[in-house]
Amino acid sequence: MIRRLTHLYRWYETAHIRLDGMPGPILNSLGEAVGHVDVVQIRNGRLHVAGWVLARKVRLLLAGLDVEAMPCIHRPDVSAALGHADHTGFDLAVPADRRVIAACAAPGLVFLTDPDMPAIPALSLPVSVRRRAVAKVGLAFARDMALALPAIACWCATRAPVWRSRIKSRLRLLSPRPAMAQLETRLFRRDDAPPQAVRPKRLTIVLPVYNAFDLLRECLRRVEDNTDMPCRLILVEDGSTDPRVLPFLQDWASGRGWVELIPCAQNLGFVGAVNRGLRHAMLHGGPDEGPVVILNSDALVPPDWASRILRPFQNNENIASVTPMSNDAEILSVPVICQRSNLIEGQGDAIDAVARRFAPEALPCVLPTGVGFCMAMSRQWLARLPLFDTAFGKGYGEEVDWCQRIARMGGVHLALPGLFVEHRGGASFGTAVKQERISRNGAIIRERYPDFDRSVQQFIAADPLSTARLALGLVWIGSADPLRPVPVYLAHNLGGGADIWLERQISADLAEGRSSVVLRVGTSRRWQLELVTPLGRGHGQSDDIGIIRELLACLPRRRLVYSCGVGDPDPVEIPEILLSMIEPQDESQILFHDYLPLSPSYTLLDSDGSYRGPVTPAREDAAHRARRHDGSPVALAVWQAAWRKLADRSQIVVFSANSAMHVASAWPHLRDRIVVRPHEPRQPMPVFAAPARDKPAVIGVLGNIGLQKGARVLQDLAGEIFRTGKDTRLVLIGNIDPSYALPNSVQVHGSYTLNDLGVLIRRYGITHWLIPSVWPETFCYTVHEALATRLPVMAFGIGAQGDAVRAAPNGIVIPFHGGSQLASRILMSFDALEACADQRLLA
Repeated sequence: MIRRLTHLYRWYETAHIRLDGMPGPILNSLGEAVGHVDVVQIRNGRLHVAGWVLARKVRLLLAGLDVEAMPCIHRPDVSAALGHADHTGFDLAVPADRRVIAACAAPGLVFLTDPDMPAIPALSLPVSVRRRAVAKVGLAFARDMALALPAIACWCATRAPVWRSRIKSRLRLLSPRPAMAQLETRLFRRDDAPPQAVRPKRLTIVLPVYNAFDLLRECLRRVEDNTDMPCRLILVEDGSTDPRVLPFLQDWASGRGWVELIPCAQNLGFVGAVNRGLRHAMLHGGPDEGPVVILNSDALVPPDWASRILRPFQNNENIASVTPMSNDAEILSVPVICQRSNLIEGQGDAIDAVARRFAPEALPCVLPTGVGFCMAMSRQWLARLPLFDTAFGKGYGEEVDWCQRIARMGGVHLALPGLFVEHRGGASFGTAVKQERISRNGAIIRERYPDFDRSVQQFIAADPLSTARLALGLVWIGSADPLRPVPVYLAHNLGGGADIWLERQISADLAEGRSSVVLRVGTSRRWQLELVTPLGRGHGQSDDIGIIRELLACLPRRRLVYSCGVGDPDPVEIPEILLSMIEPQDESQILFHDYLPLSPSYTLLDSDGSYRGPVTPAREDAAHRARRHDGSPVALAVWQAAWRKLADRSQIVVFSANSAMHVASAWPHLRDRIVVRPHEPRQPMPVFAAPARDKPAVIGVLGNIGLQKGARVLQDLAGEIFRTGKDTRLVLIGNIDPSYALPNSVQVHGSYTLNDLGVLIRRYGITHWLIPSVWPETFCYTVHEALATRLPVMAFGIGAQGDAVRAAPNGIVIPFHGGSQLASRILMSFDALEACADQRLLA
């Protein structure tokens, strides 16, 4: 137990300790400053050194190892300040942790200069290992272990993967994911609950116009056609420089008794034009006069917009303003908060058609400010503060000022998720002018309301509109290309190869400007929905599959892709749930990143941890039986029959010929429909030369090792090497499941990146690789990465790892029979390999 805790603590410490060296200047032999080290720090098991230098090459050395690069990173700050070339920056990293830093000489930088330039002496970069930093990590480990105790107890009792993930999450050993809001299950209006009728009042619209002639026609047409309440439109023509604007407005307003045109002899700017319209709007009072809406001439209102924007006012006299959602409305933007998006023709109306289905009472949301592109304002509150402040010049920030002043009086500003108004922002002033005004007027807001920025950031962090934003965002991506099915990936939250594949697939889609959806299991709630767009991500969680179905129904066409469901509390339900979401126009696909569709034992291991061949319905071992969340048993035949229903409807994709054999063994009738599509490597792998064999052999084990990855085998192998007295060392490049303890003779490096492999091969003197995985992997990234180093790679002759080493010139297949005496077989294969090498040397 002590040994296990020790390994776990080293993993934890490497991930969380923060050590820093001293930045400083880089001087040449004449004492002249020719560069600067900006960063010297150890984070996540890596020494990171960055800065700039006037040299041809810079090399970072630590513990007898080195990495080098040309200083070619763009550094405009250096060129602007000192007049040097733009590309002088460097950023180097090598694997390192506290123990390496404490045991070795200080890291250093070596520079190669041009022959006609003064030399740059080597620079030492001492990193202090402070006791305080080590103690701080130790205390944090004790705290996090205490928080993880319930998950540890559940893992010990069930061995369910979800609890292992929870333990890693408590220990902060998983890649961080943003906090997820809970989805609002009452977002959509039920058919038996019609929205409350709106008392008929006359709506007043103040619409300032400055140029943007091509958009003006569409804006006015929509106001006329789509306003479903008595309306008074006040057009303020703000001295447009386009000679077509004023005559057009005069002609359009003529004969429309509900339209009033106010021409301005000179340009007043947005604030001045709106104020002139507001004065005119407030001339008429009485019980039949409703709120006043400020509407930009680049805002396109959808059908029945007026009754929806008026409804909130009749329920609460404290409501001062109401603002709808839009594609360009800061904190009310769709699909991603504070990110402007473009819409194609008809897309805005498609998004609003879903917004209309929202229950009006579902998402009451108070805003720190309204947004002035389409903002309805209460007459009661306008009477108390009837005009915008002219300190904001020609515009931007004036509505924030009005809202803040009104809020201090007790007025409330509401978001209206049930209305979406398209905004083609910047059409009047242009984006460059807009940015200049935002900067200038933002300074006024910060001076007057010091807490405003913080309130906006708190709103963004909490995002109480996340469910509505998700729904409208789903329509946004679905309506952008209605003929293209939107991929919806069902995935887990446990990391590993399936997650690597998914992120690569998402990145490829984003590179082409395409969006996707991820439905994730194994999180704090049963379901986690993620919307991934080129603008950013939206997300939410729920235990209610109903709201997930309603949200995904916002997509006109879908391609449901089962990637991995490990970690779900009741995975036998997954195929039925996915089938219930599939419409006739949709596509579906099952990817075999593991074998969960074939067995509850998704690695096909029996209850004793051994692999005994393909799993057919007749297999009796307890590992291939499950219990549902209500406790009822599920036999293997029932499990495979449930997943077969989804398989019969879907394309089946495997990543190796061995996986195709396993799927065909369970479902012979689908044999001809199985598509074999091997993965690409995670990234292009550099080729490393084998180190000189002047020292004893070192077997490197690559990857994070749990039971199915061969943790027990690795334990036994370390014991066999010790027992037989072999002059061979084991090094684990990765981590091991804390349930298994390795002797101190096995070096455990911890986490690594692929770019580290060359350095690590030299540091540890690795001469061979071992992939000890004992399950038939569907695809094995680590075996391909090990093979790319050209060192001999040993793996058992099962699964995709067996296929890979069998086909590679440097691959060695270890016989696998029944899963017994595996450590002995590894040593026998290793001894035979060494004997062949010795014979070649003698020859």
